[in-house]
Amino acid sequence: MNPKRQSTLRAPVLAVTAAGLALAACQTVIADQATTAATPAAAGKELPVRLIPNVPMNAEAYYGPDSYHVIAQTQDPQALRGERDTGALTYIFTDDGKKVWRVNDRGQDACSYFFPDGKRIVWTSTRDHMDLPVGDWSNQDDYPTGAELYISDLDGKNIKRLTNNKYYEAEVSVSPNGKWIVFGRMIDGKMDLWRMKADGTDEKQITFTDDWQEGAPFYLPDNETILYRAWKRSEYGKVKPTPMTVFTIKNDGSGHTQRTFDHDMNWAPYPAPDGRHYVFVRIVDGNNWEIFLGDLAGGEPQRLTFNAGFDGFPSISPDGKKMLLARSVGGGFMSNLYTHVMDISSLNIGPENWKGSVPAITPPKQ
Repeated sequence: MNPKRQSTLRAPVLAVTAAGLALAACQTVIADQATTAATPAAAGKELPVRLIPNVPMNAEAYYGPDSYHVIAQTQDPQALRGERDTGALTYIFTDDGKKVWRVNDRGQDACSYFFPDGKRIVWTSTRDHMDLPVGDWSNQDDYPTGAELYISDLDGKNIKRLTNNKYYEAEVSVSPNGKWIVFGRMIDGKMDLWRMKADGTDEKQITFTDDWQEGAPFYLPDNETILYRAWKRSEYGKVKPTPMTVFTIKNDGSGHTQRTFDHDMNWAPYPAPDGRHYVFVRIVDGNNWEIFLGDLAGGEPQRLTFNAGFDGFPSISPDGKKMLLARSVGGGFMSNLYTHVMDISSLNIGPENWKGSVPAITPPKQ
């Protein structure tokens, strides 16, 4: 996303969608670097990290059910570009870079996600509204209109369009059992969460807020609790970086629960398969974006990355052993972003630790 928000990414220059992020133009593809080390001062603190080779600049990546295939917004010269000369299309690749292919061939793409059957994906694109203003994925006041949701096979065939309007729709994910899709939709400048069945029926709005801008929703292992982040419209552009709060809510709109209580930028939260922990991004030491491990029950988060450059868009593999992250390669803030893999097997946050219920939290005393 953007320094102000949390969101997705697109190609030739990516942009972030769960909150929008403008990336720098695509440069040389790095295909032979096996490992990216943290800064010397952080040596010994960071778990092993390696670059995924042979893939153009990309970000906001998510694992498939095999914890091997990855889907991401990837820079592509065929993507529709706006004033920023940016654009991304949906790609799938293996986390060793041995297989790489493009799913969609036109428009601008945003977030994407695997179904748990490993045979289908859901993705966001403007492919059917290329006549509408391109907009700016990094600016909540100018999100692309006509960004629709689609389902297809892994190779981009058998495309089914799920939505049909001129709103901004993105930040999409699928429940672990494959029955539900959750996404963000903006109407009249207000961003809210919606959910539908996997076939596009039973669409329902589940958040109704005038000030909060909700996005980046992901299901927990119980298939009904959704983790997401939100910032306030009243603070957007006025307080920098934009403060973001982590919440959970049930699939039917009940059980709304605040999970963070500070005024920090708690950006891009993604749940662990143990149903208790989540990874997210926070700024430290001026403007250093780092990834942390949080606990839905509260408490001080654990820092996972120790790198002088940008680290963001964390997500965890279904087996809980690997974490994907976008890291700036070669300097530049939120530029030259490539997806990396961190070995987090030592954190013990895999599905075998799921207790069957989401932990409660007691708000701190004011």
